[in-house]
Amino acid sequence: MDIKKVFHMIGGIGETSYAANSSLQKGAIDMVKHITTESIVELYLATAPQNLVIADLGCSSGPNTLSVIGEIIDAIDRARLKFMVTSRRTEIQVFLNDLPSNDFNSVFLAWPSFFKEKLSKCNGRNDFERSPVPPPFVSIAGVPGSFYGRLFPTDSLHFIHSSFSLHWLSRVPVTLYDEDGKSMNKGKIYISESSPHLVSEAYLIQFQEDFSLFLRSRSLSSNPEEEWCSSCWEGLVHIILRVLMLYYGSFSPVPLGDIDEEKLNSFDTHFYAPSQEEIEEEVRKEGSFAIDRLEVFEMRRDIQNGSSTYGTTVATTVRAIQESMIRHHFGEHIVNDLFEIYGRLIDEEMTKGEIRPIASIVAMRKRL
Repeated sequence: MDIKKVFHMIGGIGETSYAANSSLQKGAIDMVKHITTESIVELYLATAPQNLVIADLGCSSGPNTLSVIGEIIDAIDRARLKFMVTSRRTEIQVFLNDLPSNDFNSVFLAWPSFFKEKLSKCNGRNDFERSPVPPPFVSIAGVPGSFYGRLFPTDSLHFIHSSFSLHWLSRVPVTLYDEDGKSMNKGKIYISESSPHLVSEAYLIQFQEDFSLFLRSRSLSSNPEEEWCSSCWEGLVHIILRVLMLYYGSFSPVPLGDIDEEKLNSFDTHFYAPSQEEIEEEVRKEGSFAIDRLEVFEMRRDIQNGSSTYGTTVATTVRAIQESMIRHHFGEHIVNDLFEIYGRLIDEEMTKGEIRPIASIVAMRKRL
């Protein structure tokens, strides 16, 4: 499976779209947005660039994409007023990056109205063209491609942001398969307690390879003066993938159509949730960045879409992320039933107190 071509969030603004089903991610982003805004303000005040260039890697589509940009605009504007950086109007260039199959069009369609509303209300200064301290001018552009590699010219970026993206690997680890292409993780689609030790080792090696390349690529494109990077990893994968494993195939207690064991055995996910120690070790080994802040936090579990239960909210969120892969491998006919069952199981697990979605945030500075 070519992940770069197949994997994408569900686009548009429909009922099952990522735009309509990303409140869990928004809740986590809001929990740590003070770290992001503190980082960008410290960078801005230290370097005072007239033209601030930012990249959001793995931006996806929907309200979260523009929300991050909005928080950055507000933070810089407040800093300019507080510290009287008023000699000239700050310009902010934001590059939005994701795989080519991402729905960039929905972001661009929403941008003009968002831009107008955000800047017209910026710190209450409605007539911002005539204000003695005008809000920043902001422009956006799309950069399609994998962030596991070069995307930008040398020394072109000041700040890099990435949320809920770096847990996705560039590929399923190739060492999971034998010479005949059979997975050594038979009957599973991710690391489990009964997986051979070589499975977890394969995923760790792939993470190390990818994250090192990510850091090296960002180092080349970031400004030599100073650069920050803020990233989140999602930790809910064990519940998600256990449901997919339990409810696929004719051997399942709740069969979802004509899907045999071979289909299950040939499906492996390209996900890895690294530990704090694994993140620190890769940053140290690669050497381009120094960690200023690394925190692990528990995501909120009281976020729901309307009258939906938490389980349904999680199920629709995961569907918006994983549907493209599942449809491609197993077919369209299982999708509705699969995620309905998944939502019910999440609610059952919640009553036992066994679900603790964990995420990490790391802020890094480029070494001089």
